[in-house]
Amino acid sequence: MVNSDQRRRQLAREKFERQQQRRTEARKKAKRRNALVAAVLAVVVIGGAAAWASGGLTGGDTADKAAAPSATPSAEPSPSPTESSAPEPKMTIDKSAKYTMSLKTNQGDIAIEMDAKKTPHTVNSFKALADKGYFDNTKCHRLTTEGIFVLQCGDPKGDGTGGPGYTIPDENLTALGKAGADGTVTYPPGTVAMANTGQPHSGGSQFFLVYKDTKLPPSYTPFGTMDADGLKTVEDVAKGGVDGGTGDGAPKKAVTVEKGTVDKA
Repeated sequence: MVNSDQRRRQLAREKFERQQQRRTEARKKAKRRNALVAAVLAVVVIGGAAAWASGGLTGGDTADKAAAPSATPSAEPSPSPTESSAPEPKMTIDKSAKYTMSLKTNQGDIAIEMDAKKTPHTVNSFKALADKGYFDNTKCHRLTTEGIFVLQCGDPKGDGTGGPGYTIPDENLTALGKAGADGTVTYPPGTVAMANTGQPHSGGSQFFLVYKDTKLPPSYTPFGTMDADGLKTVEDVAKGGVDGGTGDGAPKKAVTVEKGTVDKA
């Protein structure tokens, strides 16, 4: 007999699958729209406006501006939906070393230990972004308190739709063991993992902090572990609940990452 907790998780996963399908359809529409825009620009260039076209497309993150998927909260970590157009950062970290990501927030400091040997692309990306101040003055835009238990951060837009303009490959997906009959593994408290669009190798800059045992498919790169003080900070935010009284949305205790750094441990 299915108990209430199992039924709630099942409903959460079904809701997630429906929303992921909508996001996939939205991405397809965005690609079709971008193809049309490209065709129009080609006509403009042929017509003698090449200088305007080239000047108008420089200096901006065009992939980020083209992002269109819905930001509707789902039962799993919402994606970092930016379509990939730029290459991921050049590998510069020491793959044999450990790194620490330090998040100075208005609710308390969070230190995250990262293993570059197991997740080199993820650590390298976070290092490159942090060195540019990418995470500074950004909001942790999402808290979930039903079905799954995470605080999600890393979006410069603060609404779940932002990303760096490139994607990184999935890594370390077997770290939490083999999926059970329900297709999930347990992400334990303290785990830090990548959000994605629901498609393989689609992580950007958004990540989630797990504050209570959370069952999810093993498709989210687990790349770090919070220290005890950091976990307590996230737990305190979770105790404050979700704005509006739902189980999924912006945290009542607003969380701002004032400064984000990544250093070799």
